[in-house]
Amino acid sequence: MEVKLGMSPISWTNDDLPELGGDTSLETCLKETRLAGFSGTELGGKFPKNPSSLKEVLEEHELKLISGWYSGTMLNNSLKDEKIKLDETLNLFAEVGASVLVYGETFNTVQNKKNKPLNSRPRLSEFDIKQYGQDLGDLADYCLDKGVPLTFHHHMGTAVETQNEIEQLMNSTRDSVGLLLDTGHLLFADGDYDKIISNYGDRINHIHTKDIRKDVFKNVDKSKDSFLDCVLDGVFTVPGDGCIDYRKFIKRLKDIRYKGWIVIEAEQDPLKANPFEYAKKGFNTLVSCLEEYDFKIIA
Repeated sequence: MEVKLGMSPISWTNDDLPELGGDTSLETCLKETRLAGFSGTELGGKFPKNPSSLKEVLEEHELKLISGWYSGTMLNNSLKDEKIKLDETLNLFAEVGASVLVYGETFNTVQNKKNKPLNSRPRLSEFDIKQYGQDLGDLADYCLDKGVPLTFHHHMGTAVETQNEIEQLMNSTRDSVGLLLDTGHLLFADGDYDKIISNYGDRINHIHTKDIRKDVFKNVDKSKDSFLDCVLDGVFTVPGDGCIDYRKFIKRLKDIRYKGWIVIEAEQDPLKANPFEYAKKGFNTLVSCLEEYDFKIIA
């Protein structure tokens, strides 16, 4: 089984919270990502959006473009209009060779609103799930035709947050809609990755890893705290620095013979958690677990 390890730039600079690393250069993000041992990066706001310029900066640092977040609004948009909105990002990813497109449903999201508590988010049950699943499947087919598979990101503060909502989404979509399994977001939503892997292992085509600081998590009040409040309080960290058992998680990935990218996406305050040092810690944790279960890590 072969996997590749990547890092999100969000540990260095957070697009939703400019006060977290807003003055950190793209050069620093990419240089330290490579020095920490990673072979790929996800897209962030500071990256060039021109294909040739993006290829140039990635090649300079010997990194691959893994993927990047796309703010979807299919719950409140027609398939035709969503395709039009998506095309610029999709064409960029196709030309640069991204492995997947990370689709997050952001209609009425509170994930990026500091004045909105987590429990004010939209619920998937408020919408026509059957129609949403059909439209999302059509959009995923469109992405596949362009050579970039879609992977759906369940996320705190969005309409697809809980395990039940993930299950509803998977059950109402066809196989072209891949699932991004995010360990931290799933635990934050009181979900169980073991059940998700058992039921939808063949649909998982991308992995985000982060850890949860239990002492911070236990004090979260979803009726008062926003998602960004939780990030600022330090609820997330890298694998090996929180309460998730990554050996057990990697064992479950071996059970389904997972192949693809495993990305560390751990938004933290870079002044409190040095991004390079934490990137190395997360990398070493994953490598140790992967080697224990005979994964081959492709550079």
